[in-house]
Amino acid sequence: MTIQRTPLDRTEACAEPGLGLRRLALTGAAMVLGAAAVQAQEPRPTVQLDAIVVEGPARPGSVPPAFAGGQVATGARLGLLGNAETLNTPFNVTSYTDEFIRNQQAPTLSDALILDPSVRSSHPSGGIVESFNIRGFPVGEGNSGEFAFDGAFGVAPNYKVFTDYVERIEVLKGPAAALTGIAPNGGVGGVINIVPKRAGADLTRVGTEFSSKAYGGATFDVARRYGPGREFGVRVNGSLRGGDTAIDGQRNVTGIGSLAVDYQGERFRSWVYALAQRDNWDAPSRPYRMSPGIAVPKAPNGARNMIQPWEFSQVDDTSALIKNEYDLTDTVTLFVNAGGSQTRVNRFFANSPLPTILNARGDTTQAPQYFDLTVDRRSYDAGFRARFDTGFVKHALTFQASYYREETDRALTTGRAFSSNIYAPALTAPQFATRAPRIRLSDSDLTSIALADTLSVLDERIALTLGVRRQSVESTNYSTVNGAVTSSYDESATTPLVGLVLKPHQNVSLYANYVEGLSRGDIAPATASNAGETFAPYRTKQYEAGVKLQYGSFGATLAGFQITKPSGELNGNLFVVGGEQRVRGLEFNVYGEVASGVRLLGGLALLDGELTKTAVVANRGNTPIGVPSTQFNLGAEWDVPWLKGLTLTGTLVYTGKQYIDAANTQSLPDWARVDIGARYATEIAGRKTTFRAAVQNVTGEKYWSSVASFGTFYLGSPRTYRLSMSVDL
Repeated sequence: MTIQRTPLDRTEACAEPGLGLRRLALTGAAMVLGAAAVQAQEPRPTVQLDAIVVEGPARPGSVPPAFAGGQVATGARLGLLGNAETLNTPFNVTSYTDEFIRNQQAPTLSDALILDPSVRSSHPSGGIVESFNIRGFPVGEGNSGEFAFDGAFGVAPNYKVFTDYVERIEVLKGPAAALTGIAPNGGVGGVINIVPKRAGADLTRVGTEFSSKAYGGATFDVARRYGPGREFGVRVNGSLRGGDTAIDGQRNVTGIGSLAVDYQGERFRSWVYALAQRDNWDAPSRPYRMSPGIAVPKAPNGARNMIQPWEFSQVDDTSALIKNEYDLTDTVTLFVNAGGSQTRVNRFFANSPLPTILNARGDTTQAPQYFDLTVDRRSYDAGFRARFDTGFVKHALTFQASYYREETDRALTTGRAFSSNIYAPALTAPQFATRAPRIRLSDSDLTSIALADTLSVLDERIALTLGVRRQSVESTNYSTVNGAVTSSYDESATTPLVGLVLKPHQNVSLYANYVEGLSRGDIAPATASNAGETFAPYRTKQYEAGVKLQYGSFGATLAGFQITKPSGELNGNLFVVGGEQRVRGLEFNVYGEVASGVRLLGGLALLDGELTKTAVVANRGNTPIGVPSTQFNLGAEWDVPWLKGLTLTGTLVYTGKQYIDAANTQSLPDWARVDIGARYATEIAGRKTTFRAAVQNVTGEKYWSSVASFGTFYLGSPRTYRLSMSVDL
């Protein structure tokens, strides 16, 4: 059958410009389908045709379509390289879809990443921040948020990302300085990129939800496109949640609003995002410390809360981002982006010290600390992308210049210490925060230029990616007493990237990469004989090789890697760069439909972590803090054949033994958790309606879940019930 189009007015600007299913708006078009002709007459209506459009690699602003089963996407953004299909990338990357997130009833980033075997949340349920271990290295720790937002650092909320405004969650595993630039806090385990929701097909969706003990909320999601060719798009999301959580004495109220506006012209495209969120907690969960020389006692019930009901936290985030692209020619695209965010933290809870377990009975001591903090971040980047051929070799070339600025102000006062117990928490008399004015704590400037080229031959069956980034880091720290400069830092480094993809079959790809990560170097502390000496950025090196398979509706990835990261430490009185942590690992991921109505998502990560260089000789050869030998995740879904619309779900999460000290004398035992759920999709009064129910930690397992890089550890989630309903109006 022959399809002719004359003339083509323009392509509808949907959520996926440049890849996958598109809806073509044809104004005054004549279409000949075989012998039949349809001619648009006055008044000239818009005729819409669903079609498959193949245009080569996706535009950086596009959203790759979902793979079979709808849980993961067929591609993801690779920073400097833009969007690429999974099989064509020399990295292990997974992109989780909005459909998967909604079906998981996952309100936050950590809830949504529960099935990724390479990722472990390193903060407690009911906490105010999110941080992770990826491939055995921390990401997102500290006050410099390092979750990317549509490829840009400094825009996503600083401490916690809610999924209301998220279209995709992309996890690029391993260091990626050449691709994304240095992460603001120096994380090297991987990059988590938030792809925001934008207007595609018209949508009006409302929802309501409830979870134990008495926590509920309502959400809305509205999208529209306007204009003769539907060039203009608007999407608005919002939610309000609040009530008593599953953790004793804890209450949370969260409000979220987001707006996405875009214009999709013939050559010019622009996206504008804005969001605001407030996360307000009474008695927020906190991590624990362990006194030296004492074995970690058994974990209490996850519902136990050491924090007093008068302790609180309020975090306000506002963010904005504008992205622009202009096709200078059919093969050259210019881009310029600008964004930023502001975070305001006002909290008074156990932090100085953190709840510290003193003995095997679980007695603790802790003190509240008033913390008034603002973090202002700005991010800019510009460059061009070009596609051209040199003989039989195809090139995809990208040049980028970027600048990131961060300023932090803080006020800090400490309250009175009090005692309690992890098994029988004791209530104490309320304390009240002593307020102090904020003063400058630090500021940072991250500047870089980068160039990358992907060379391919034989219809992209062989592709070699070469890249390099020159990164400059300037940082200044100030005295919290008088505001004077206490230390400063100005160093630069160049990081390379080499990636190779071989596709012996259209459904199979072999890949390998060498890539480096960057973390700002240390400044020798005041206790060192070389106090004030600055060190060049630490280079983390990764070697990785693997194979990817996508056969029909099922996909799998097998990857092997080695990552080494240096660190500074005191050697006697001298501060030197003498430490090194190495993690070798194997990752196996599965996704998609293994049979009609049966979907699997998850995998296995085997990690061999070692402290290869240490100032303390006795620690050499030990396992690094928070690196288990085994991480296993598997989620299954089954569409019940005799009741259309009903799907049963189950999840198993296992984490091996984890050490909380470099001497390997204290550890958390391995743990496993089982979640179950169901959803029912139907129509009520002609409206698509979905009911969802789940039980998290159905057996009520008591466990310590994870460890941060500095040795604090966290209580696992209690048994929690979740119910929700959504309706497409």
